Amino acid sequence: MKSRGGSAADWLLLDMEHAPNDLSMMADQLRASKAVGGPEPVVRPPVSEPVMTKRLLDVGARSLMFPMIQSAEMAADVVRWTRYPPHGIRGHSGTIRANRYGRSTDYLMSYEADLCIIVQVETPEAIAAIPEIAAVEGIDAIFIGPGDLASSMGKVGNVGDAEVQEAIRRATAACQTAGIAVGILGYGAEAARSYFDAGINFVAIAGDAWLLARAMDDMIKQVG
Repeated sequence: MKSRGGSAADWLLLDMEHAPNDLSMMADQLRASKAVGGPEPVVRPPVSEPVMTKRLLDVGARSLMFPMIQSAEMAADVVRWTRYPPHGIRGHSGTIRANRYGRSTDYLMSYEADLCIIVQVETPEAIAAIPEIAAVEGIDAIFIGPGDLASSMGKVGNVGDAEVQEAIRRATAACQTAGIAVGILGYGAEAARSYFDAGINFVAIAGDAWLLARAMDDMIKQVG
């Protein structure tokens, strides 16, 4: 695999839900990713709603991951937020970073083909709705949120619980049956490999703060 941006990662998550990123910081991170030819940046908004979706699209995000989607109706709303009328409700501006400040004259005809819309399922109710969610036109992938799934099952902080892992297996199988790509968060080589072996298509294998903390702890132990 050809190295991209200093590593062979296929994608990275620019997170606004659990990280202290605001819109201007997100724009800078999208610019930085493009400048180094890095992996595809997937932006997760702080909450699934139309105004922030519009603003993220305007600053150039094209792959979006929406948290806590519970039903096909919510998934259909997400798709509408990302499309201009008559297929959606996205507001229009002619001079945005996404269309090179008006220089990309074909943007309105081509933008939809560049979108990748990912929705997160994070509760047993959402997992049960996967067949209907996957059938929504415009949904490209489903991402399992194991932490919130565990919490919603009364297993806070215990993703490894047998019932939680069984729910993840059911979600994976439902996505495979529906013919839609499925992803998950699985930090560390052991967790990531186990999820890939289970047929999950894309895995968040680490985070910047997670990596830094572990590298620092390891360094202290070696020096200590």
